[in-house]
Amino acid sequence: MTQHPALSSAVQDGEGVDLLIVGGGINGVGIARDAAGRGLSVLLVERDDLAAHTSSASTKLIHGGLRYLEYYEFRLVRESLQERERLIHIAPHISWPLRFVLPQPKGGRPGWMIRIGLWLYDHIGGKQSLPGSHGVNLRDPRWGEGLKPGLTRGFVYSDAWVDDARMVVLNAIDASERGARIVTGTAMTGARVEGDEWVVSLAPNPSRPGLAAPLQVRAKAVVNAAGPWAGNLLDGVDGVTREGGITLVKGSHIVVPQLYSGDHAFILQQDDGRIVFTIPYEHRYTLVGTTDVLVGADQRDRPQISPEETSYLCAAANAYFTREIGPDDVVRSYSGVRPLYDDGTADAKAITRDYVLQLGRRSTPQVLSVLGGKLTTYRRLAEHAMDELGPWLPRHGGGWTDRAALPGGDLPAGGFAAFLASCRQRWPFLPADVAERLAHAYGTRIERIMGAASDWAGLGHDFGAGLTEAEVRYLVDHEWARTAEDILWRRTKLGLGAGPELAQELTDWLAANG
Repeated sequence: MTQHPALSSAVQDGEGVDLLIVGGGINGVGIARDAAGRGLSVLLVERDDLAAHTSSASTKLIHGGLRYLEYYEFRLVRESLQERERLIHIAPHISWPLRFVLPQPKGGRPGWMIRIGLWLYDHIGGKQSLPGSHGVNLRDPRWGEGLKPGLTRGFVYSDAWVDDARMVVLNAIDASERGARIVTGTAMTGARVEGDEWVVSLAPNPSRPGLAAPLQVRAKAVVNAAGPWAGNLLDGVDGVTREGGITLVKGSHIVVPQLYSGDHAFILQQDDGRIVFTIPYEHRYTLVGTTDVLVGADQRDRPQISPEETSYLCAAANAYFTREIGPDDVVRSYSGVRPLYDDGTADAKAITRDYVLQLGRRSTPQVLSVLGGKLTTYRRLAEHAMDELGPWLPRHGGGWTDRAALPGGDLPAGGFAAFLASCRQRWPFLPADVAERLAHAYGTRIERIMGAASDWAGLGHDFGAGLTEAEVRYLVDHEWARTAEDILWRRTKLGLGAGPELAQELTDWLAANG
């Protein structure tokens, strides 16, 4: 298979770049996009796949963090709300507004406290395009259908949904098209200072196609965006001062058959002071999460939900909905380890979700470590990272990412609904659900998949579940997809409805056509 030139993994031994970024999660690719757009030479390496870990294991929300107000995280909430507004405009195909219903159970937070919090939430971020909050009667089926009869009062407010893994990939595509090189299957194994540059050792990951052989590159600055592995990465970097660290917190989610109708989410108060979200997911399911469990380094690579977490999330939903669920109803679960900044808090739910950018040296060359953070604030984090590294990098342009749409997000007038209608008119042979999925996932770049196809057969081999050879080839050539898991769970969510036969067929095809 011919690889798209922008995705070439060719890295020359001894070559130099302005900025080397380690980590292909949302913060790493966000910094790569920002830096490349300012005219800097950028190389990003990722040991596994893009969004392989924490960045694809979120609750899929762009939100201000209503509960953070209880911990007086006003700066974080303000910035998050401002970023929510920006992201739904630069990525309208993979994100959209979502209404949240907050029932008021007996023994929950008092109504006056919720009203004050929601008023502040509506206003602290400045001018917003999403509807404001208000009280609701949960006897109204528009808001209360599916809830237990005793829940009669509540509130409604706005946040937004996002496809987290695609947010990562789209940032990587844009970075690549602006000159950055994105190389997966490649790990940083060490770094030493030589003059005013880093000499960084890179090695291939034997379990994933990437770098052909170990080599070294030179960089004026290094960004450590390795997430849960950020502390370990610094152990291999000479002369770095470490101040503070990270706390690893596992968050788990379950996916169950649809608990209620309607396209709104619920935010459920729990007796332990936590909150749990229930969110419409892939049309036929409800996403329930998340937990907060302090974990050790041994759970970073393949975190899994525990039976206790599953029981907790089921009980959280059962306290509110008439349709009760148990472990046997879970069709999928996923867990991610959040690398939160260690602020000394012992309670996992109270640890700050704000980010800290930590410079590691007092002189040239510099290394910047990204600690903490959340999906919503990645773009602003990247701008702050560029500000911090400015003295150690060549002269470059200023911030620009708040205005430029992510790939596929340049929708025509009329927004997503009008765009989807035009797609269905242009390719009437696409099943309605497939047309909607492709339009959401790729936006205006759907044309690169459809090509000259005038019927379903023109898209090549049909793998089932709406996945065709044309889409797979695009994902391999343009989105760094290398395995069936990359395609079925990160580039798409087709794994939910696909059986093991499809995954095996896709694995065989990739082996024969890679």
